[in-house]
Amino acid sequence: MRLYGRARNSAGWRVRIALHLKGVPFTYVPIGGLPPGAWRALNPQGLMPALEIDGRVVAQSGAILELIEELHPDPPLLPADPVARAEVRAFAGLIAADLHPLNNNRVRKYLAGPLGRSPAEIQAWYEHWLATALASLEETLRRRDGGGPFCFGSRPTLADLHLVPQLYNARRFACDLASYPLLVAADAACREVPAFRAAAPEKLPDFTGTDPAWI
Repeated sequence: MRLYGRARNSAGWRVRIALHLKGVPFTYVPIGGLPPGAWRALNPQGLMPALEIDGRVVAQSGAILELIEELHPDPPLLPADPVARAEVRAFAGLIAADLHPLNNNRVRKYLAGPLGRSPAEIQAWYEHWLATALASLEETLRRRDGGGPFCFGSRPTLADLHLVPQLYNARRFACDLASYPLLVAADAACREVPAFRAAAPEKLPDFTGTDPAWI
């Protein structure tokens, strides 16, 4: 397996965590080191990450995570109970489908460029959508059965894979997380897991050091 991406890319970070949790060997390929045009030739979507497996390329982190789960079911990223599985998917989906697309780099660039928004306006945009999502996720954890220390119980799931990169980004943009103690506690629990630590951006060759380390 070859995983293409960038050190700070949230979606690729989710995939790295999953691969490390399952002990699946892979080669990380920074797309910044590819020749001009090579990334689009490899992945027509042009988005990160992409996983190359047996000569075939799969884009989109959600599809990649499903593939990894199907090929390497142990340890599972989802609970055994069908309703609990749906709850974990819903938690992850709010981040992947509703929050991340609104606040990612290309959206912020469009706000700053063609729309001419100021840094203060872009920060307000970012904080609004972040707070809207995190408040919902915090309440979800408050209502869960069984408690932590991870998002949904005693072991990491797909929910934690999505939460960790998102909270990292929130801190990078100086957002106040004091209102989300359950989310922060789950993130702290993940920091103690070797697989999560191995997947941190600062462990990758294209980490520049201009951004904070996760660990």
